Amino acid sequence: MTTQTEAAEPARAVERPVNPGRQRAAQPSTRVETHVWTGRPSQIANLGAFVWCALLCWLVIPIFVAVWRYLLVRTMRYELTTQRFRVTSGVLARRTDELELYRCKDSEFSQTLFQRLFGLATIAMATSDESSPIAVIASIPAHRTRELREEIRNLVEDLRDRKRVREVDYS
Repeated sequence: MTTQTEAAEPARAVERPVNPGRQRAAQPSTRVETHVWTGRPSQIANLGAFVWCALLCWLVIPIFVAVWRYLLVRTMRYELTTQRFRVTSGVLARRTDELELYRCKDSEFSQTLFQRLFGLATIAMATSDESSPIAVIASIPAHRTRELREEIRNLVEDLRDRKRVREVDYS
């Protein structure tokens, strides 16, 4: 009497790709997209609004404002892969904005006084994308921001070399 495992093994051995040459061409090493970084902004960015809402809580409406601001920041997510930068946001309805990294023209590291006090920073990327000409990674830990900006720069250059794309401005 044979078991199910013994009967299933010959079926696995017989399975072959329909077109092995084509399968290799569909997955070249240059098209593999891997995860690099995921993060979300800090709630400290809302500290000023939270203080005002606490002072005016007797009006009741500021409580809802504070909860809404908390949820907006809590539901925002940044994701960086080897080919794209995604920003997902939205409390009731979700929105994902994707930026192909080879479209990134310039990046800027900035820290306001408030961010410096709490060890946060912002990266702003100028892009040639019409839907989002400026992509912002706001209120993330400053010690990680410098490294992340360099990673983005290196990924942009690698992608441009692989795709043989260069940015040309006609001004």
